[in-house]
Amino acid sequence: MTQALLLIDLQNDYFPGGPMELVGMEEAASHGGQLLRAFRKAHAPVFFVQHISKRPDATFLLPDTDGARIHEKVEPEEGEIVVRKHFPNSFRDTALLDLLLTEEVKELVVCGAASHMCVDATVRAAFDFGFRCTLVEDACATRDLEFRGKPIKAATVHAAFMAALSSPYAEVTRIDEFMGSLALG
Repeated sequence: MTQALLLIDLQNDYFPGGPMELVGMEEAASHGGQLLRAFRKAHAPVFFVQHISKRPDATFLLPDTDGARIHEKVEPEEGEIVVRKHFPNSFRDTALLDLLLTEEVKELVVCGAASHMCVDATVRAAFDFGFRCTLVEDACATRDLEFRGKPIKAATVHAAFMAALSSPYAEVTRIDEFMGSLALG
């Protein structure tokens, strides 16, 4: 079974000081970097997803800006595939599905930003396309939200989305558990 790594939107605008700073982004990118090094060492497929905003009122991830660049902790190397998207679901109006099928990928290891938006939409779509998904939850980040005037802390947002995805959409794990059981090749 071919296993591939999918790094979603680990982009500069989500880091401290960026216009859409996420809670835990530094840790998520560090753990994403661990996954990336392991997959590269095993010569396993790696796919980067980069969100470029096309909405007229967008304030972050704008085309041709440093904020939209993939962060240096998980920067693609020459020849690695970067899929650019304009919607939360990484499959929508992109070549991602065709690329994964060409590589005969059956299982995706997923990490990135943001847990409540693009990670959620992509994992659900991947499941619907028949991929087995492993979601490395501490290699993902999110932010505080508000619903009907009630603040919801990032930790609660993240936990709720990981719980919702944990069955049947993905096996949700932590970096230490995943790295301890990693068998690429």
